[in-house]
Amino acid sequence: MDSNYELIIGLEVHVQSKTKSKMFCSCDANYFNAAPNSHVCPVCFGLPGALPVPNKRAIELCIKTALALNCKINQNTKFDRKNYFYPDLPKGFQISQYDQPIGYEGYIDIETKEGKKRIGITRIHQEEDTGKSIHSNGETLLDYNKSGVPLIEIVSEPDFRTKEEVTAYCKRLRQIVRYLSVSTADMEKGEMRFELNMSLRKRGESTLPKYKVEVKNIASISVLEKVIDYEFKRQSEILDNGELPQQETRGLVDMSGQTVSQRTKENEADYRYFPEPDIPLIEISQDMIEQIRAEMVELPQAKKDRYVKEYNIDADTAEAIITDSATYVTFENMIAGLSPNYIVEIAKWYTGDYFSLVNNKERHSGFLDSMLVDIVKMVVDKKITRANAKEVLEISYTQGSKPEEVVEQKGFEIVSDTGAIAEIVEKVIANNPKAVEDAQKNPNAAMFLVGQAMRELKGQADAQTVKDMVLEKISK
Repeated sequence: MDSNYELIIGLEVHVQSKTKSKMFCSCDANYFNAAPNSHVCPVCFGLPGALPVPNKRAIELCIKTALALNCKINQNTKFDRKNYFYPDLPKGFQISQYDQPIGYEGYIDIETKEGKKRIGITRIHQEEDTGKSIHSNGETLLDYNKSGVPLIEIVSEPDFRTKEEVTAYCKRLRQIVRYLSVSTADMEKGEMRFELNMSLRKRGESTLPKYKVEVKNIASISVLEKVIDYEFKRQSEILDNGELPQQETRGLVDMSGQTVSQRTKENEADYRYFPEPDIPLIEISQDMIEQIRAEMVELPQAKKDRYVKEYNIDADTAEAIITDSATYVTFENMIAGLSPNYIVEIAKWYTGDYFSLVNNKERHSGFLDSMLVDIVKMVVDKKITRANAKEVLEISYTQGSKPEEVVEQKGFEIVSDTGAIAEIVEKVIANNPKAVEDAQKNPNAAMFLVGQAMRELKGQADAQTVKDMVLEKISK
């Protein structure tokens, strides 16, 4: 990217809540792959006389999300009508929130290679999703199954300055809503979508630019990254020509990230917000807030920080473990009651060789996660070498064999008889006088002798023990 310009980005993230019914009616919210227009009712269409009834569970999930993102909670909140015409909005307006959102003034901490950064959260509010337009053979078909599904909108401050920050934020946010069971956030199903608000300014400037470009309906993080690249190039070329990019809403051409103009960008007055007359004010009690807070699990960043601090696990390994609930639950079950020296090694093996097997081999039904623990213990206790432990793990994983039986069958148990090791070391030294001479001048050359000794011992000795013994012998 052109170093003359700095990114100014704010994000609106839409997350579909995991509820059984829609936001304002009893229609089934599980619409995916259902026959078109089979999950609809008069409320979905906004027909005369059909009245909306708020989904309590959806509001609870919105409160939970707001608390997780360190927001203040509006204990007196309300719904508003956001008026605009769009084919997949059957009522001609959307029930959303305007000036009294459920959550406001929050933040989320992210990490990139540049370090930690705090991203401000302007607001978190509850609304309903729209339907779906399907363009085919010159016609537009409308499926309203998605219309009315609970949608949480999370609006950030324009605090992003790099594409990497945007990516880190989106991934952490997806983790959080999954940890909390607020949403499965399956982007292939449209359960998490992004709207990008982006502009550029000259590096060194402090004021916000006089324009803002919005790109709607971005359905994946990888496409979001492509859009940022495309818009950076497009906007910087306009600025280089002494012009100002138009304040507008743009849409995606395809998955390449290319955008096209759709319309001039609306402002709040264009939506003609006013309080939803069919839904009364909602009071959120402090008891309700505290009950929801008490139900919350440890969040990804807090869990990662705890792993690093309590167990001395390196940050990258900890990040791999907290990827999702299933991954960290498996890890925490494995390390329960173990001493720290075992835990650090289990973390390394779990995110290394074990993950590799999961991704590339078929797991035997007889393999238990506790078998990985048994193998790592044998390595730490110097009963088998790391190299042989890798083979034991693969055999146990693919065949379901108990690790101790594999070790016995393969003859992998480490030679602990120092006399036997010393005998082999002396033999190697005697057979390699030139290597001994080189090692006496340069200790690094001693690794050749160590390798020869390990070969004689068929890898069934602790390499550090062999190395120490070699260095001791050649120094005499």
